[in-house]
Amino acid sequence: MSERIIKATLRRSAIGTSPRQRATLRGLGLTRIGRAVILKDAPTVRGMLRAVAHLVAVED
Repeated sequence: MSERIIKATLRRSAIGTSPRQRATLRGLGLTRIGRAVILKDAPTVRGMLRAVAHLVAVED
């Protein structure tokens, strides 16, 4: 059984966002604009992505 994955890419700068949103981006591994990470498709990860949806692009 293979795990589902999500690809998330940081599209907008974290400058001007709240410290909580910056911490969420760091937790996802998104540190620079254009950086993409592969993440497990889990409810916790989906929630983190939803919190910063205006800054990231997500592909299933």
